[in-house]
Amino acid sequence: MADTNPAPNGDQTPPAAPIPVVAGLSSTSTLGDFFNNWIIRVRAGDTGVLPVIGGLIILAVIFQSLNGNFLTAGNLVNLMVQGSVYMLFSLGMIFILLLGEIDLSIGFIGGVAGVVTALLVYGDHGLPWFIAVGAGLLCGAAIGFLNGFIITTIGLPAFIVTLAGLLAWNGVMLIILGNGGTIPINDQMIVNLANGLLDPTVGWIVGAVLVILICGDMILSARRRKHATEPSSVLYLKVLGIIVAGIVVIALCNVNRGRGAISIQGVPWVLLIVFGFAWLWTVVLRRTKFGTYVYAIGGNAEAARRAGIGVNRIRVIVFTIAGFMGGVAGLIYASRLRSVSTNLDGGTLVLYCIAAAVIGGTSLFGGRGKAISAILGGLVIASIDNGMGLLGLSAAARYVVTGIVLILAVTIDALASRGRASSGLG
Repeated sequence: MADTNPAPNGDQTPPAAPIPVVAGLSSTSTLGDFFNNWIIRVRAGDTGVLPVIGGLIILAVIFQSLNGNFLTAGNLVNLMVQGSVYMLFSLGMIFILLLGEIDLSIGFIGGVAGVVTALLVYGDHGLPWFIAVGAGLLCGAAIGFLNGFIITTIGLPAFIVTLAGLLAWNGVMLIILGNGGTIPINDQMIVNLANGLLDPTVGWIVGAVLVILICGDMILSARRRKHATEPSSVLYLKVLGIIVAGIVVIALCNVNRGRGAISIQGVPWVLLIVFGFAWLWTVVLRRTKFGTYVYAIGGNAEAARRAGIGVNRIRVIVFTIAGFMGGVAGLIYASRLRSVSTNLDGGTLVLYCIAAAVIGGTSLFGGRGKAISAILGGLVIASIDNGMGLLGLSAAARYVVTGIVLILAVTIDALASRGRASSGLG
């Protein structure tokens, strides 16, 4: 939980805003009261993740009706692995969007991180995989720090600085790799990041540990709150939902997806990486003072500055986090392809990760969004790409449909914002 006590040197959390009063909203002493209030908030525009959940259900129904292979275990696992790169890029972009900023360079930040890693493990005298991976991630974080430093020190718009970064880091990749150049990745540990599978038994154990950690954090956080905002029965339902979701995902992954004598089963490593980072950044955003500052700056940067928050310092940290996550996504992208090449389209990747964040429920206007938005939005993008691929449709058609879905998501966000403003939910 964020510490709301004033900190020394003027760096303090702004006083909590009074809870808005909405007509018909009552206390949440019972489960019935909670759901009544929830319905009121939805009608007032606070739709939460309902639109994206509804969108996923609609996509599943449409694609399954057109191709019976869409909801098979093999395709669903493949879909989640496909979406992992978008999810990881989007986890970094969400921090930027929460500030009301943009980072157009994150795709090629990932590309540079992948190139650095591939170069360090390449050849007979390559470095150990963990040194190469660490160097790639450090490179991504350093580029993100540089973006934030230029934006806050010189006062240039983030759009211009990161657009310049998109062009510059694309050029750096071309210089290192040469036109049409490719560096293969032969290190099995790095290849396994996106392609490795856990033994089914190990998958159940690791999945159980992750679910216990997430549920334990939720329960402990609820107990630390001085004033309960929801009845305990709602908390138990959330915990039950996470347990059921964990069981379903692991069971799907442990189905034999191979053909004939070839057995393919087990939880992909990359899913653990994605959900691990999603949980980490959820804790950071919802439980720490830093997370409180990010939301405050995105809501009103000038008010946050007057309250004593180091706005520029937070911005630099956020861009550094985005660069780091760009590096993680770039490594997974390279791992999945088992190589790094100039064919990496950083421009398309950045557009997809922005789309995933917004479709998942992160506001383009700043101050509103969650890490889970990256997971949900990434699933929508991957579902469109995967489903239309099963139907044999062209890449052009996929771009058109993704663009339409993005427009719908932004429209819903804008209408919801107006609804919240008119109802007093803010």
